Amino acid sequence: MRTIEWLPESREVRLIDQRRLPAALEYLTIQTPEQMVEAIRTMAIRGAPALGVAGAFGLALQAARYNRAGGKDLRSLVHAAAVMLVNSRPTAVNLAWGVEQITSLLDEQTHSESELVERIISNAQALAEADVRTNLRLAENGASLIDDGDTIIHHCNTGALAVVDWGTALGAIRFAHEQGKRVHVLVDETRPRLQGSRLTAWECEQYGIPYEIITDNAAGFFLQSGRVHKVFFGADRVAANGDVVNKVGTYMLSLAAHANQVPVVCVFPLSTLDLSIAEGRYIPIEERDAAEVLNLRVDGQAIAPATARALNPAFDLTPHALISAWVTEAGVVRAPFAQNLAQSRYNQKMD
Repeated sequence: MRTIEWLPESREVRLIDQRRLPAALEYLTIQTPEQMVEAIRTMAIRGAPALGVAGAFGLALQAARYNRAGGKDLRSLVHAAAVMLVNSRPTAVNLAWGVEQITSLLDEQTHSESELVERIISNAQALAEADVRTNLRLAENGASLIDDGDTIIHHCNTGALAVVDWGTALGAIRFAHEQGKRVHVLVDETRPRLQGSRLTAWECEQYGIPYEIITDNAAGFFLQSGRVHKVFFGADRVAANGDVVNKVGTYMLSLAAHANQVPVVCVFPLSTLDLSIAEGRYIPIEERDAAEVLNLRVDGQAIAPATARALNPAFDLTPHALISAWVTEAGVVRAPFAQNLAQSRYNQKMD
């Protein structure tokens, strides 16, 4: 299942419209960078690694539709699209990373504009293929931390829908399941957009992974009960010291797990690591529309007074001290994060 892919013949992008799940599996065809920005902002596509590929494909769309007769310079058009894409969701560093992988090509002066168009498109496609390989390595590394019989609380959605294919934290659970390990997942709803109950539960259905949905508020109860062996989640940005910014609710879940001596595992590709940020407190947190909180209905009734206001941060910060292990394509990293990450990356290069 490819969450997002380039269509070579039409030079368009096709992606799963995640707003429609689990009711229907529908696809969007994206033809312009403006349409890609709208898909990102409305969360038709989401998940840090998937956003990196979406950003690259957004620039490929701009390049594919370049018309020299229009009188505008290709490089200027791509740069303008890059700014628009990066600003669509500022917290997720992968989006900026994916865009930068393409804009770096604009400094090459040895290609004609037609050659540069093809270079941009081919590099965006290569980025998508590399994402699949990276996430398969992530999944295998993360599965090494999962024991036969584990019950795992999983936060948000980190499966194939969050990447091009496989996934990060849920990818590790899927890999362990396919190894024959008996794994049971407690899928927390992940309010307010319910990525857990809408998307992760749907993915577990596709892979045959046993699961149950729990409310976000019930996580502490299950952690305290002794029935949970591990907590798994992904990351939208990781600071140099190992602090993690991830979907809102990750911090509370990690606090409860830490208080009950339940290991907390964060799974992410190295492209999510932002070494320019020393600590997580310097990472900007996206504030989303209050309507996402207020427009829910229960038994057909509004959940809040018509004049109610709401605060809706999309992410929160989990300090590195609450995390037991970080998993990347380079391997499993334990505290101290910075020192051991450097060693794991060195070992990967040696391999």
